[in-house]
Amino acid sequence: MKNFGGKVLFLDRDDINTDEIIPARYLTEITKEALKPFLLEDLEMDGFTTDDVNDKAVVVTRANFGCGSSREHAPWAFEINDINVVIASNFARIFRQNMYNCGMMAIDMSEETIEELFSKYSGAECTIDFDVAAKTFSVNGDATYKFEISNFDDALVTAGGWVEYADKNY
Repeated sequence: MKNFGGKVLFLDRDDINTDEIIPARYLTEITKEALKPFLLEDLEMDGFTTDDVNDKAVVVTRANFGCGSSREHAPWAFEINDINVVIASNFARIFRQNMYNCGMMAIDMSEETIEELFSKYSGAECTIDFDVAAKTFSVNGDATYKFEISNFDDALVTAGGWVEYADKNY
């Protein structure tokens, strides 16, 4: 199982698409490592620079995250940058499943909870710690939130991804 939790990158925008996560011009790369410096390179958001990604392990964002072209490269770009969790009010279906297939988590939270996370914690250093077994995360040690994932997605996370799950079960 991957490591979950750490410093948070807040991306205060809806509809961040896969071309902004990892631009199509890098899809010819043949290793995950080659994608590392290009994560969120084309994301245009006031005050954001790619340096903001450094040392982050969790993304908190808004609605429809990962929309656009279906590509496994988008979760790979997060994974190679040690970001194994994205929390949003909802996700594009294929991006969400690609996250779980890679043994990562795409956690759906209500819009009210997302707004609370932004209003209470963005703009300052913030850390989120996960208890994957209990399906909870705590923010800066002072607030705990419960999340839900399906039993199958939980099995993918626990195994480390689809390939590892298949190796153990088939």
